[in-house]
Amino acid sequence: MFKVGLRVLAAAMATAFAPSQAADGISGDVVKIGVLGDMSGMYSSGFSGPGAVAAVKMAVEDFGGSVLGKKIEVIFSDHQNKVDIASATARQWFDTADVDMITDLTNSSVALAVQKLAEDKGRITIATGPGAIDLTGKACTKYGVHYGYNTYALATGTASAIMKEGGDSWFILAADYAFGHALERDTSRVVTGMGGTVKKSLRVPLNTADYSSYLLQAQASGAKIIGLANGGTDTVNAIKQAHEFGIVAAGQRLAGMLILLSDVKSIGVDIAKDLHYTDGWYWDMDDASRNWKKRYLEFSRNAAPTAPHAAIYSATMAYLQAVREAGTDRADAVRAKLGAMKIDDFYAKGGAIRADGMLIHDMYLLKVKADGESEWDLSERVATIPGEQAYISPQASECAALK
Repeated sequence: MFKVGLRVLAAAMATAFAPSQAADGISGDVVKIGVLGDMSGMYSSGFSGPGAVAAVKMAVEDFGGSVLGKKIEVIFSDHQNKVDIASATARQWFDTADVDMITDLTNSSVALAVQKLAEDKGRITIATGPGAIDLTGKACTKYGVHYGYNTYALATGTASAIMKEGGDSWFILAADYAFGHALERDTSRVVTGMGGTVKKSLRVPLNTADYSSYLLQAQASGAKIIGLANGGTDTVNAIKQAHEFGIVAAGQRLAGMLILLSDVKSIGVDIAKDLHYTDGWYWDMDDASRNWKKRYLEFSRNAAPTAPHAAIYSATMAYLQAVREAGTDRADAVRAKLGAMKIDDFYAKGGAIRADGMLIHDMYLLKVKADGESEWDLSERVATIPGEQAYISPQASECAALK
């Protein structure tokens, strides 16, 4: 009787201390991905919006709809480019909706806040829309991944190319929030580092409709280059208005430091022709990219086939593969697998996620063309910038994880 009791006790203790299914498998019997982005505002057409949600859902479908025998669910919400709304949504998702991973996070101020909250909650974020280098710099976190591009890479590509062509004096118009500040800083770093000068920088409120006073100051400065450290409709408005004022015709040149294919379409190739910009992917680079673009247009009902939309598809596939390899949706195990794998698909050839969370992959210098053969045939690749050159070195990074 005593021996039987001991065996029962031992079995009970083994059960009590064995890893639970929630710890070693899938928590809540579902892998839940939250797309938190700008669904209707200035970044909704190319960075975020319904096109980003469609890309995530397409990835889930392509993955098979389940992982480790459990359903994959996608939810989404509009943060309206407001940090308080984004933070409240993310907190509710983590605390009551059991969301495993949040992605998109277009708007760097939003991304920085949610990434920090996710670290506190032990959840993964994969930011595909924002650009601030601080996400993998001084504000890097254990579970934060930045997937696609950042301000350092944009400046390395576009500003370097323009400086080499003689554009050595700049006037910068920067969006007045985290992303614009970072892009202003990184653009100035490249310009001054190559022997150029930044005559002045002005910070412009986010979502400004009338750029006239800022453009006229830039025009009066005599700078060869007017650098636009902004994005979305801010970039589109600034370029269109500069054309109306005859700034380019009078001899100055515009440098769009963050331009997407959807922006080119909105601006019009008659205005944007020959404009150079840096991006993390272009749909016409190879057969794999062209095939993805064709499938995505059908799946999304003709959403813009931009680099951020391609990135969020690739990021979703990488995340789900990491869950499968880890055998769990626990953040520590999944993040370890993400750091160990090669991201080698249509989007990122031979990419890898560093300890700071940055996906290191090649970037591309593109040029707008006027003789496209289809709706989205608007640009051509001018040069490839190897990932190790495009992104900040581990030695120069401010991320503690790289020290």
